[in-house]
Amino acid sequence: MENDTQYKNTTRVQLELKLGEQLNALISASHALNVRTAARFDSTLQPAAFLIVRWLFSFGPTNATVLAESTAMDRSSVSRLVNQLKHLGYVKSETSSSDRRGVLLSLTELGRQKTTDALKEKEFIFYERIAKWDDDQLENFIDMLKHFNGHM
Repeated sequence: MENDTQYKNTTRVQLELKLGEQLNALISASHALNVRTAARFDSTLQPAAFLIVRWLFSFGPTNATVLAESTAMDRSSVSRLVNQLKHLGYVKSETSSSDRRGVLLSLTELGRQKTTDALKEKEFIFYERIAKWDDDQLENFIDMLKHFNGHM
């Protein structure tokens, strides 16, 4: 009985290590792809600027405080990057309609178009990897990721 428990624990540890290796590979590949996508968006900007662009593209207008919290950047970095993005015509700021003192940041039409173009390459690489999966495999993968990410 003790050997059986020891075997299960050893097997579990090995499986968890293999999972860690695959997650590390996914995170590393995703980071590299994000950097390439950011360069495709605008090679003169730091990749961190593309995090802001990507957030605004996904979630819409917001203020600098929410951007800083959501991207895990300090407020001064967000301010500096947003100013660069504004100067290049990718981001605009407008007075909030709900709070006249507040400022909302959003993508300009140029910013939206360049983001769409940059993301096409990124999406292609991921879609290419799942192209041969049938619908059941894809649904299973999505469900497992949701569960893993705590969104069930």
